[in-house]
Amino acid sequence: MELFERFTPVPDWISLLIVGSLILISVAKWVQTTRFNDFVQLVFTNKYFFLYDKGSKVFSTFNMLLFANQVVVVSIFLFLLLAHFSEDVSTGDYLLFIRIVGFFILFIALKFYLEKTIAHLFSMDKQVERYLYQKLSYRNLISLFLLIVNLLFLYALKPNTLLFLVVIIAIIVSNVLALIYSYKTHEKQIRSNFFYFILYLCALEISPYYILYKVLV
Repeated sequence: MELFERFTPVPDWISLLIVGSLILISVAKWVQTTRFNDFVQLVFTNKYFFLYDKGSKVFSTFNMLLFANQVVVVSIFLFLLLAHFSEDVSTGDYLLFIRIVGFFILFIALKFYLEKTIAHLFSMDKQVERYLYQKLSYRNLISLFLLIVNLLFLYALKPNTLLFLVVIIAIIVSNVLALIYSYKTHEKQIRSNFFYFILYLCALEISPYYILYKVLV
């Protein structure tokens, strides 16, 4: 088999970030091995939520380790996406990457606290806490697969527009399926507050990502 040399070398700081992500995942698995094994099975079964939903907190050590990985992995993917579609961006522009990380964390934090504030105003703290926990779990899981995508794009494949579109569509579909499951578990509350659910869906699940898209474009 003939090997081809990559035309664009991977900067050392990106490689270090990839190693950091692998360390975060390894620590999460080491701290709670059984929980991690159940967590990765979310692809096939919802057993994880039946075992760990009650009493689990969004800001638990396990969730925060995987969320830290999510921040790194998503930021790298967005960085590679911008580098591919913009001629003004190079893979060595670490300052741009830092801005992406800052913007992503700010975006998630503002969205999270806005959701918590609305939940408190409507006296739905427990329901929303459970919903946020489920949503975070699914997105942490998606980030594990996105890490594999980043590894392929950085060290094995030369990504093109089609590959990026396939990955983006897969991420969107995965998020939609995760949201559908979460909404099904809160079906009774949604039916009795359908108008507020539509407002929530438009205000906190659609418009923020539209704004994010416009900012990136």
